[in-house]
Amino acid sequence: MEFSSKLIEKAVNEMSQLPGIGKRTALRLVLHLLKQPKEQTGFLSQALLNMREDIKFCESCHNISDTKVCEICANTTRNHQTICVVEDIRDVMAIENTGQYRGIYHVLGGKISPIEGVGPSQLNISSLVEKVKGGKVIEIIFALSSTMEGDTTNFYIYKQIAESEIIISTIARGIAVGDELEYADEITLGRSILHRVPFEKTFKNN
Repeated sequence: MEFSSKLIEKAVNEMSQLPGIGKRTALRLVLHLLKQPKEQTGFLSQALLNMREDIKFCESCHNISDTKVCEICANTTRNHQTICVVEDIRDVMAIENTGQYRGIYHVLGGKISPIEGVGPSQLNISSLVEKVKGGKVIEIIFALSSTMEGDTTNFYIYKQIAESEIIISTIARGIAVGDELEYADEITLGRSILHRVPFEKTFKNN
């Protein structure tokens, strides 16, 4: 793609680094911004800078937050004895949108994937195990996507906490195998949480 301006070319190259954004889409976005008032572009730039510089990770659940403890963990009306284990912030948002869950979360920050070089030590697993050992947790709900990596991660965590006298469940397989949680529709995801099953059944029946 040829550019008549090095400034436009650089902007397009940076924009195309975003997921799902090719060079042509990046060019359309850049040209759109060029047509907007300068202050509008400034608002966008400042918002992105503020997000990058000021965003925090919740000290309790590792969710992204504006404060040290996220709004969900700080909410005293939530059930703090039930923890839903998810891969990342997108899954928290997907589950929250169902309106069917009133517990709290634990964000792992990924899934175990030897192929990609991601091991248990690179995820927020140890802090989850410590929460369980603290004795205040009644139920852990696995809500990772139904992929080989998700199942591997679930099983690894299960082995770490299996001796604890708590309920260990997983969302019902209303979510198709191989699907990512964030793409599930709200009704299906909500039902999967409400009709969760004991985790042991997911591998003892295989």
